[in-house]
Amino acid sequence: MAAVILVLWTGTGLTADPHTLPWKTLEDEAVSLLSRYIQIDTTNPPGNEIKAAQFFKEIFDREGIEARIIESAPGRGNIYARLKGTGAKKAVLLLNHMDVVPAEAQLWKEPPFSGVVKDGYLWGRGSLDMKGPAIAELMGLLALRRSNIPLKGDVIFLGTADEEAGGALGAGFLVEKHPELFKDVGLVLNEGGGIRLGNDGKVREYSVSVSEKTPLWLKLTATGVPGHGSTPGANLAVNKLVTALNRILQYRSPIKVVPEVQKYYADIAHLETPARQQQYRDLKTALEDPAFAAEFIKDPRNNGNVRNTIAITGMKGSDKVNVIPAFATAEIDVRLLPGEDPKAFIEDLRKVMADDSIEIEILLSFPPATSPPHPEAIKAITELAQTMDSGAPVFSPLVRGFTDCHFFRERGIPCFGFIPLRNASSTEGLVHGVDERVSVESLKAGAHALHEIVRKLVTDN
Repeated sequence: MAAVILVLWTGTGLTADPHTLPWKTLEDEAVSLLSRYIQIDTTNPPGNEIKAAQFFKEIFDREGIEARIIESAPGRGNIYARLKGTGAKKAVLLLNHMDVVPAEAQLWKEPPFSGVVKDGYLWGRGSLDMKGPAIAELMGLLALRRSNIPLKGDVIFLGTADEEAGGALGAGFLVEKHPELFKDVGLVLNEGGGIRLGNDGKVREYSVSVSEKTPLWLKLTATGVPGHGSTPGANLAVNKLVTALNRILQYRSPIKVVPEVQKYYADIAHLETPARQQQYRDLKTALEDPAFAAEFIKDPRNNGNVRNTIAITGMKGSDKVNVIPAFATAEIDVRLLPGEDPKAFIEDLRKVMADDSIEIEILLSFPPATSPPHPEAIKAITELAQTMDSGAPVFSPLVRGFTDCHFFRERGIPCFGFIPLRNASSTEGLVHGVDERVSVESLKAGAHALHEIVRKLVTDN
């Protein structure tokens, strides 16, 4: 006889009926699996995500869930698993990426690939971005499998390669070369949002991202006369590049309030002081006041919401200290607001540098894409907020980074950035940073909550 799951909600979290799913066991399993997963080094480059794909394939095989590994290049594996339903509802796809950014181990308090549990946290590169969320997705899927609840829609687990480098060998490869895998997908859940806590530890908002800034990664190359370091001339590549970069550092792109951003600040206005409420409800007008604008953009998150940003992330000259190089290069990470034209931005950048001899090469660029609506998903998330957190508000901020969501949004498939892990604003600096770690309790509760959302979307319960 199929088990029937009954979930009892409290104001602080979920409690499963003791006669149904053993959530304590599932939660402990989540911690153990994440610890093992973090120990698989998938630093990109080179990625080597095939090892992570094999890790998941072994789990799915044990559970009797159909799964396959799809390689886009040698060692660049993607894992695709599908839990079948009747097909009466469209499939829900749980998306995550398996690669992580490099970690400078000497700066960490705990080894970045140890997966150690200490002081209530699980430490390691990827614990937040996004191996921890992937395990929450995995446990949500396994809970559905083990409960034997009849499903009306399929649930798909997709772990991709190469997201941190743009996704060409991961989600981009899959949607282009294997579109049949996604023909019946009605919703994708991915990183980009979650349950945000205030400085007091209380839930501030449920953040569901439906749009993102788009990346424009550029390589600048200056050319000059090479020679010996002891006799520098006037036409030096490094000098030209440094001069141009200094002009870029002094540049501040114009402030613009796009509709997505205005809506977000209007939605959160009631959380602010009376004076700030009015300013947030008409942010464009408020930012015309120099005093308010200066205060507002002090916060890097606010600044990134209302202007195109430029970060100089790499420089290279000579490999020898006594050699003047013929070429000097720099890489810059530009993030464009929705609706911005990359070509127009590059032309503005040329004017800022005031040196037409510097070559500009586009390393990465893709069009902006906003998620089509999915009222049923918003309803499920809102109900989760109402029952778990006394009706915490559900907002849709503009994501300043980018995710694999755009590959699906460009094809008309709704992709929501929402994994229900609880994170304080202070943890944002840990993503791609030093001492990345996830709260053990957040991981456990996130797996349980994600299961509940997906269950509502693929069943009648």
